[in-house]
Amino acid sequence: MGVVLDSSVLIAAEREKRPVSHLLSSLETSYAETVFVISSITVMELEHGWHRANTPEVALKRRRYLDEVFAVIPVEPFTREMGALAAKMDAGMKKAGLVIATADLLIGVTALHYGYAIGTRNVRHFQMIPGLKVIAL
Repeated sequence: MGVVLDSSVLIAAEREKRPVSHLLSSLETSYAETVFVISSITVMELEHGWHRANTPEVALKRRRYLDEVFAVIPVEPFTREMGALAAKMDAGMKKAGLVIATADLLIGVTALHYGYAIGTRNVRHFQMIPGLKVIAL
């Protein structure tokens, strides 16, 4: 089994001053034999937070945390095939009156592409993606 970790999980862990190694240990305890990855779209979301830091001290803490994340959690690329699927899903969802943040859709499609679940604190958005298994973390 695999789980794509949403940025909400990593941001919450950082705010709780929880090292990435502790986060992964607790996840591995709860979800044995599970591969944990992040989407390249999540990289954009996390880096965006670093660029928006309001002080040099906050920026340094975020940079260190991101470096730890990227050192231990593999990043899966977003591909052309994923883009085509995301476009199809987005069009269908909009026709049905459903709106989801573009980044969340792209991260969810990454999980679908690999046959993985999504691990998130933002269950509401990801539940709108058809066929996606959502794990509330």
